[in-house]
Amino acid sequence: MTRRYLEIMDTTLRDGEQTSGVSFSSAEKLTIAQLLLQEVRVDRLEVASARVSDGEFRAVKKITEWAADNGFLDKIEVLAFVDGDTSVNWMLEAGAQVMNLLTKGSLNHLVHQLRKTPEEHFADIEKVITLARTCGIQCNVYLEDWSNGMLNSPEYVFQSLDFLTTLPIERILLPDTLGVLTPAQSYAFVKQIVDRYPSSHFDFHAHNDYDLSIANVMEAVRAGAHGIHLTVNGMGERAGNAPLASAIAVLNDFMPEIETSVDEQALYAVSKLVETFSGFRIPANKPVVGENVFTQTAGIHADGDNKKNLYFNDLMPERFGRQRRYALGKTSGKANIEKNLKELGLQLSPEDLKKVTQRIIELGDRKEMVTPDDLPYIISDVLDSNLFEEHVVIQNYVLTHSRGLRPSATLQIKIGDEVFEENAQGDGQYDAFMNALRKIYARKQIDLPVLTDYAVRIPPGGKTDALCETIITWIIDNREVKTRGLDSDQTVSAIQATQKMLNLMNAGSKPATVDLSTRLVLQSP
Repeated sequence: MTRRYLEIMDTTLRDGEQTSGVSFSSAEKLTIAQLLLQEVRVDRLEVASARVSDGEFRAVKKITEWAADNGFLDKIEVLAFVDGDTSVNWMLEAGAQVMNLLTKGSLNHLVHQLRKTPEEHFADIEKVITLARTCGIQCNVYLEDWSNGMLNSPEYVFQSLDFLTTLPIERILLPDTLGVLTPAQSYAFVKQIVDRYPSSHFDFHAHNDYDLSIANVMEAVRAGAHGIHLTVNGMGERAGNAPLASAIAVLNDFMPEIETSVDEQALYAVSKLVETFSGFRIPANKPVVGENVFTQTAGIHADGDNKKNLYFNDLMPERFGRQRRYALGKTSGKANIEKNLKELGLQLSPEDLKKVTQRIIELGDRKEMVTPDDLPYIISDVLDSNLFEEHVVIQNYVLTHSRGLRPSATLQIKIGDEVFEENAQGDGQYDAFMNALRKIYARKQIDLPVLTDYAVRIPPGGKTDALCETIITWIIDNREVKTRGLDSDQTVSAIQATQKMLNLMNAGSKPATVDLSTRLVLQSP
């Protein structure tokens, strides 16, 4: 099968920068341009609009200087306007050699915005193109609002195309400026034009107002479009443009007759870079580049992946330089946890795996997701808890902290068959809790162990909902004992560690230090 080559023009630095609140510095623009051309390997790059600002001029000049030194200058394009010699002079000073001239593609825009006749507009266009060609600038032409033109004034669109195809231009660019087309219309309109002007090159430029941009891209390409315009992460005005990563994945998987130059392996890296520079966050469920799109959450899916990859599709994460993950939470099963343990090089006994699974499900009911970074702490907490029977249970407590008042705690605890309740104040919530606890044990004429160290750890990442592990060191019978507590609340995790201490103290014969290594089996990487 002979494959048809499709040009990919990325317009993140021009149309994508029109995303509300986004503005790239000249250094950021250059870095993105370099990555898109050298690593992603798009064919062309629309980097700016002429005349916008001094900062935009400096950014374009920096890009064109780099492009000239590295053989990419013919791939750098600038949106220009029908404004006599103004845009042409701007481009010459900026060092750009390819113009994307913005013309009117609908009669509605022509009449109400320019207030000109088609003949007057065509005459102005020809003057700009003639001047640009004289100055060595190649020309492409946008038909702004082309989609509405095809819907409401097709006679004008074809009048424009009849005129433009007589001019020395390289490409005609067909934008669905307001994102109003359906896939069927995209196919019909593009095919009608490609068939009528077989010697001309046509690009399709989709917007995503109805979430149809990728479907429209597919149909435009199927109809014979020679190039498509995309943006990283689908950035752009309103609902944005057709996203680069999704379009490339769709073309590669569903249109084998189409060939592009884009390297899938580089798509995730440029996506994260643009996210960082723009501050425009990628939705977690965004196809190909979203945080969650290669994450299995349901335990049945992880189990199916263990059994001949039953829940895999052609969108394998390795294609995009990513890895499949298995989420930990209330829908997790043993298969999810085993997948994560394998990543850590650990293996639990069936009994301990069942207990860890139950603990993760309990935590997932209170916390949206347990991360793989939490897993070692959960294992430690569960295996630590298995070393003693719970003779002492802290049943209820109320902790208060108010400005200008000392923290207080009210505590209800069950020791054997007896239930005690007490309250106290302290220098902090945990101190108040311990003071209430001392009052209860004083009734039984028992001294509590001395607390010698109190350490708090959280997994890396700095998330405020991260699980918190509190490790408290006590002196029990002249021996040093460490107990752990685990919760997303630091004080609660400390109380859990304290309950373990009370049970160890009651047991009396338990070891002074807890060695978990005998409960884990290290796997070869």
